[in-house]
Amino acid sequence: MPVTFQIVIFAVIAAVLLFQLYNVLGKKVGRQPEDNPKPIAVPAALGGAAEAPKGPVADPALTAAIAGLKARDPNFDPHRFLEGARQAYETIVGAYAKGDREALRPLLTDKVMGSFEAGIAAREARGDAESAELVHAPRADLELATAEGDRALAKVRFLAEVRGSLTPSGGETVTEERRTAEIWTFERRLGTSDPNWALARVEPATA
Repeated sequence: MPVTFQIVIFAVIAAVLLFQLYNVLGKKVGRQPEDNPKPIAVPAALGGAAEAPKGPVADPALTAAIAGLKARDPNFDPHRFLEGARQAYETIVGAYAKGDREALRPLLTDKVMGSFEAGIAAREARGDAESAELVHAPRADLELATAEGDRALAKVRFLAEVRGSLTPSGGETVTEERRTAEIWTFERRLGTSDPNWALARVEPATA
């Protein structure tokens, strides 16, 4: 993970990826997550989510990239992917805060899961407790959908308002609401029967 983050909502995270993720979760941004997203098209479903409303693709480069991915994966459905990505975002943010490893494992690559587990273990060793919930459904915009070698890659820009609580061991609970902006990169291996995507990277984003 090439990006560094600073703590805002949650406790200091030892693992680099988690440190990055929580800096992003603490970043204030201008646009509201409930604002209407720009017209886009997006990749295949994370776990087979229901199809989202269809709309035009605004970016010709993105349209061409999606067409290239569909040539490699005829079952690729951009609208269903984006809806599934929103659900994955909500699940991952909440599950990490609760330390729910079983909920996280099928949604993360092995590398990311290792970093998340390190962060959870460090928090458990400190005796801290956390929770996180989204005030509104996150806004999700597709940034990239393409094929590289035997992998399909998709980048989604998320804008969200997160309510996070931290209870240090023996201390009082502190609750904050923050607007966040981040880009999540999902990937899956082409040519397999598994349609699910896994989170491979988290980066800060502009509003």
